Amino acid sequence: MNATLDITALQEEILRLKAERNALILAHNYQLPEVQDIADVLGDSLALARAAARTDADVIVFCGVHFMAETAAILNPDKVVLLPDLEAGCSLADSITADELRAWKAEHPGAVVVAYVNTSAEVKAESDYCCTSSNAVQVVQAIPEDKEILFLPDMFLGSYVQRVTGRKNMHIWMGECHVHAGIQPLQVQTVVKEHPRAELLVHPECGCSTSNMMLVAEGVLPAERTKILSTGGMLQHARQSQAEEFVVATEVGILHQMEKQNPGKRFIPANPDAVCPFMKKITLAKVRDALRENKHVITVPADIAARARTAIERMIAIG
Repeated sequence: MNATLDITALQEEILRLKAERNALILAHNYQLPEVQDIADVLGDSLALARAAARTDADVIVFCGVHFMAETAAILNPDKVVLLPDLEAGCSLADSITADELRAWKAEHPGAVVVAYVNTSAEVKAESDYCCTSSNAVQVVQAIPEDKEILFLPDMFLGSYVQRVTGRKNMHIWMGECHVHAGIQPLQVQTVVKEHPRAELLVHPECGCSTSNMMLVAEGVLPAERTKILSTGGMLQHARQSQAEEFVVATEVGILHQMEKQNPGKRFIPANPDAVCPFMKKITLAKVRDALRENKHVITVPADIAARARTAIERMIAIG
């Protein structure tokens, strides 16, 4: 009971501070349930970037990870962007540096660089396009077929995009999200067998995504019940589907919204240990402190922001 009272009191204080500061709270689908519940906008990286681009709030509190707050700061140079915990990083974003990208570009002069949004501002500044899992296929399809493509940093999303688009001149950086990489094909097959009527929803960052596409082609997994989707796409599909059970292959934080939006339907994690420790860094107390004490202001140097903004705006415009 005391924990419930504490959560309620914190949420009420956050709402009061938010009104006083004309603030917007953005939260990713992987955040703690109580943080999701106080967000003005809850969504995947693309939805949150679009919300950041169009807001008239004075302050943006980003309940996500560092690269997301950087993206909001790039889109809103005149606003205060707060990240409640500076330790909310991303193993995938850390898998490539700007120096490494510059060296890769030197090996492929003239190639078009497509950077997943899970990258630092410096990497985005070296890129031609950004993308998210919701529009990566469409971004690659928007690039002339004769253009060589460098896709980074997620090898699983890159392999998925290459398979869907059929692009032969696409090079893929060998990075990964350690949480999604840990969701393995055998785990997925086992859970699907235990729930034979369930639909399978797979995030394309998962270590099992490309394998699952092959297993679908081979008839091991049911083609009509297997969907590879972004987190936003998963939520939308779960609402629209007539299925009553879903096996979900992504970070388990999304299950809170799935259950909240779909009473009566059942959602089973493909791997219940798929928990991102970085996404769970942000708590209600830290959100309150961010609003009360201006913790922690995220800024991007003007020259880097100017170069990165073009790639981000292309991402927002496509799909």
